Amino acid sequence: MNKESKEFAGELFRSLARKHNISGDSIDKAQLKQFWIQISDESFDSRLQTFFDMVDKDADGRITEEEVREIISLSASANKLSNIQKQADEYAALIMEELDPEKVGYIMVQNLETLLLQAPNQSVRITDSRILSQMLSQKLKPTQENNPLRRCYEKGKYFLMDNWQRVWVIMLWLGIVGGLFAYKFIQYRHKAAFDVMGYCVCVAKGGAETLKFNMALILLPVCRNTITWLRNKTKLGLAVPFDDNLNFHKVIAVGIAVGVGLHAGAHLTCDFPRLLHATEEEYEPMKPYFGEEQPQNYWWFVKGVEGVTGIIMVVLMAIAFTLATPWFRRNKLNLPGPLKKLTGFNAFWYSHHLFVIVYTLLIVHGIYLYLTKTWYQKTTWMYLAVPVGLYACERLIRAFRSSIKPVKMLKVAVYPGNVLALHMTKPQGFRYKSGQYMFVNCAAVSPFEWHPFSITSSPGDDYLSVHIRTLGDWTGQLKTVFSEVCQPSAAGKSGLLRADLQGGSNPVFPKILIDGPYGAPAQDYKKYEVVLLVGLGIGATPMVSIVKDIINNMQHNEEDYEAADPSSSHNNKNRTSKFRTRKAYYYWVTREQGSFDWFKGIMNEVAEMDEKGVIELHNYCTSVYEEGDARSALIAMLQSLHHAKNGVDVVSGTRVKSHFAKPNWRQVYKRIALQHPNARVGVFYCGAPAPIKELGKLASDFSHKTSTKFEFHKENF
Repeated sequence: MNKESKEFAGELFRSLARKHNISGDSIDKAQLKQFWIQISDESFDSRLQTFFDMVDKDADGRITEEEVREIISLSASANKLSNIQKQADEYAALIMEELDPEKVGYIMVQNLETLLLQAPNQSVRITDSRILSQMLSQKLKPTQENNPLRRCYEKGKYFLMDNWQRVWVIMLWLGIVGGLFAYKFIQYRHKAAFDVMGYCVCVAKGGAETLKFNMALILLPVCRNTITWLRNKTKLGLAVPFDDNLNFHKVIAVGIAVGVGLHAGAHLTCDFPRLLHATEEEYEPMKPYFGEEQPQNYWWFVKGVEGVTGIIMVVLMAIAFTLATPWFRRNKLNLPGPLKKLTGFNAFWYSHHLFVIVYTLLIVHGIYLYLTKTWYQKTTWMYLAVPVGLYACERLIRAFRSSIKPVKMLKVAVYPGNVLALHMTKPQGFRYKSGQYMFVNCAAVSPFEWHPFSITSSPGDDYLSVHIRTLGDWTGQLKTVFSEVCQPSAAGKSGLLRADLQGGSNPVFPKILIDGPYGAPAQDYKKYEVVLLVGLGIGATPMVSIVKDIINNMQHNEEDYEAADPSSSHNNKNRTSKFRTRKAYYYWVTREQGSFDWFKGIMNEVAEMDEKGVIELHNYCTSVYEEGDARSALIAMLQSLHHAKNGVDVVSGTRVKSHFAKPNWRQVYKRIALQHPNARVGVFYCGAPAPIKELGKLASDFSHKTSTKFEFHKENF
């Protein structure tokens, strides 16, 4: 229990003690039972009386403005709502104004009951949930299957239905890798080397062939410009899961590790020892490859070009692979001070550049092959030529494009929760889709580091914007260098710190370079008539761009419709093909009240412009206890009163009313399934990995059990 909850519990104990005429700081078991009966009674009257007793500290049956202010402050503190705590005086005055119109200086329990009944009631939500469940159960397909074989068949069928794109790509890859291994294995099974080194040489050469293929293939999933072009300009996205490019990159890395183990392991532990111990007669066919004189020790193999290049490559790959694992890359290991630099994105980024050396050595290693003399049989360079050339061109394009398309900073703001918002000019010809991302470089922090961030502006805006949360060294330093040119925000302006080029202060911003845009899963939202957008914390960034884009597209469609001939079916068809989305559900879940400041202006803009209710906005603040909890009862009451009077939510500070605690995702899916039967719903998620499994499983379950098909997509960088 945290400090705020302890304070709240203390007030609750004192109010119950006053009610039961108990003095002192302790109670016996009988009194504890009485307390528990009252606290656990979920009826409205009981909750109301308990709450009133907490506020009415002098037990005179009346609540003064000072007592209201104190309980607002306590309740806000327990729910980590610092903004409400700062404005406790204002909100106390609001409640007294509403319930004490005659200004007698106090309110009674009857007045409080009237106000609380205006707030959303948890029992109503539970009733609605039950009705939803009953309605949905009537439409669910029967899922209970007693036959275990039938159950396995159904699971397998659903798995293939959900993952057929991934399955065929992985099967094709495994087929090619297996075929290459078998080809070399059989080839060396019929060579003279087999008589000396046996099946070990077959395994080593088979592993080497898979290594050549995988070392070439692993570059393709990180050719971002090529992938973005393919997903934007071709129909390959229907069959190829471009969203899984980084996952496939990791799968190939595992294949490389296996290939290295087979190739190096077979050579070092089997081939070389057998060659050293071969008889003169057995060694005779090996003289063209290893010399007239038979090697006498292990060092002979290690000191050669093949041995040196091979060992260096294994060491460098081991370093890069290790530092790329989630434990190192995401700082999950608690290493001592000097070793801290081995963790984090920087270690991953710079260690991956060791592969420049690895690929150079791989080509050299492929030229000085054991058991191969003719040039056309040395195929390493043939495998690598196209992928390495393509990847090199991509890196050159990035450097060239970022240098010829400079951006000028327009506005910078620092928000609560360590978030930095950068607004910059849009380079000429920079065309992007909502949901896409770009790389950002700041030479003042590091001239060589590029980091990806979702674009939060919409394609219709005349500027570019990104919102960056401080999570590591680079983002921390970026916030520091921009904070130095900022000033505290003026009244009416958002953010803790702010610098605006149009503000007259002429700030000198650090230079920013951008590279992009690059394709991302969320850019495909236009393929769906219904979309569910879920952002966790800073993961709301791509969703904000989509929400703005939906509004802009709906407005443009209406303008086109009014300007076009209504009788023309061709025009109607064009409008339909350009933009399909007709309904969007946006869920933003954050822990801190201050996070709502990040996109306050955008939320208000959407709420004002969305006259037809195309977008349902749902903000969730998880620091607030769920509805029905005594610690959040006053917040719910205050929220309803303030929103009804001023149209502004006390939690988010926007026109969008906030919910408490975490969303019930099953209920969210249920409601969408009922409201959109026979529809394809695109579910797009960006944020921490924790909810991915639940959201993906629910999408699969409801797709199989209802007529609504949910297609789940998550962001990968």
